[in-house]
Amino acid sequence: MWLPGVLVAAAAAVLAGIIHAVVPGFPLLTVAVVLGIAAGQLPALRPALAGVLAPGLSVAATRIMRLGIVLLGLKLSLVDILGLGWLTIATTVAIVLLTFAGTLWLGRRLGLPGNQPLLIATGFSICGASAIGAMSGVVKAKDEETATPIALVTLCGTLAIAVLPVLWHPLGLTDLQFGHWVGAGVHDVGQVVATAQVAGPAALAVAVVVKLTRVLMLAPIVATVAVRERRRDARGPATDAPVARPPILPLFVAGFLAAVLLRTFVPLPGGLLAGADLLQTYLLATALFGLGAAVDLGTILRTGGRALAVGLLSWTLIAALALVAVHLA
Repeated sequence: MWLPGVLVAAAAAVLAGIIHAVVPGFPLLTVAVVLGIAAGQLPALRPALAGVLAPGLSVAATRIMRLGIVLLGLKLSLVDILGLGWLTIATTVAIVLLTFAGTLWLGRRLGLPGNQPLLIATGFSICGASAIGAMSGVVKAKDEETATPIALVTLCGTLAIAVLPVLWHPLGLTDLQFGHWVGAGVHDVGQVVATAQVAGPAALAVAVVVKLTRVLMLAPIVATVAVRERRRDARGPATDAPVARPPILPLFVAGFLAAVLLRTFVPLPGGLLAGADLLQTYLLATALFGLGAAVDLGTILRTGGRALAVGLLSWTLIAALALVAVHLA
């Protein structure tokens, strides 16, 4: 029975919203992940999280996550992205690809197990925990493979909120350059907003559009990995039983792209967009609580030294590449 777990995750999302309303500097989605991680560490809650709540938390982390990602597409207008100019678009795409490839290579070189290198690369290069949730569904990652990347991207994204504003003036960046840097280098959309808003509304607007340009890269990267998974399954041992292979373009990714096109070419009422944005935020918060609840910090602290090194190096890499892109634009 999945209903109890979904209700608990939804209630946690509402609590995250309340905390965000009281302390706006805490991004709602980051709070949701942290609440999930905190709940997963409490011995009194672990039997319920692993028992009666487990099916619902799994539904939250997969199906509800996918619904949220579809609605995320309504934030994206291709007109806004084209308004950045070709150089900014090109450097933003390059940052995503270089960070993804570099983090994936580093994770494999340091011997991270299973799908961890891929999930860390996806989360750090595109859009944080949401991207990790999307990719984990395509590669059918185990909970223990997903837990460490979720914890790392939450940690580093939270560090960015504190560290990047301190570096703003010493690096000699204008308000708009700072917004560009934040949008190109911070992981989650909520973390981007929390970081860039200190430089004013113009910087925040630039940061959000640059960030959403990175989010758009979720579709081709997930589709590319899905194709790789299909080919790997096709090369597997021959059996009489049919093998279920992932679709070339997962349904939720197709829905995400459809939402982007809808936002771009159809004049949608502001009230509809505001409602969809609110729903999308709480769907993702519900899903991220479910993902966070699967994190076992004790295991990560005992075995995650290499993963932490990969995360911190990836965080440094994307910040450095984003800074170069700012000066090129």
